[in-house]
Amino acid sequence: MKNELDCINVELKTGNEAFLFEGNPISISLLQFWQWSDSDLMNNTTRGKLAEFIVANALGIADTIRQNWEPYDLVSSDGIKVEVKSAAYIQSWHQTRLSTITFDVKPTYDWNPENNEYGKERRRQADVYVFCVLSHKEQETINPLNLDQWDFYVLPTEKLDRNAKTQKSISLSRIIDLGAAKVDYDNISHAIRKLHSLKAEY
Repeated sequence: MKNELDCINVELKTGNEAFLFEGNPISISLLQFWQWSDSDLMNNTTRGKLAEFIVANALGIADTIRQNWEPYDLVSSDGIKVEVKSAAYIQSWHQTRLSTITFDVKPTYDWNPENNEYGKERRRQADVYVFCVLSHKEQETINPLNLDQWDFYVLPTEKLDRNAKTQKSISLSRIIDLGAAKVDYDNISHAIRKLHSLKAEY
């Protein structure tokens, strides 16, 4: 066995794949694992992945596989690097009030999986941010699969860099003040491409 191991080439799964025991398939499927691990769509971690999936579908790139190690979340078919952030007023846990909407926007070091090395400059890695807000405020009827319950705010990274500099988090009201484009699901892709094409003006 060689000392160095290349990146694993991951294939898209169907969910029908079975677990094996003593070399034979048993009655446990990958779909069952997904149901067990990710059915709570209101959980912060799962909701974040769901938001990425929604934006990936809007961009027409959801037939690929989510990468955990990229310095940004998505890349459009025309090469635009997209960072997706999510937040919600209602959480899985007990609340005494609705949550305040804030997002993590801190600059980071990029990591290259090909050589297992970090970059030397801390910065925001994407070209465009999409801030996804599950804006529904009634616990009895909230449904993260209902895209009408989401608001999407698209903002070029240049605006964050210019106005938030090294800031680690930002509020929804501040994003709106910076001129983020509020769009529905159908217009996410158009807004990303339009604002990216205008980035030289910021």
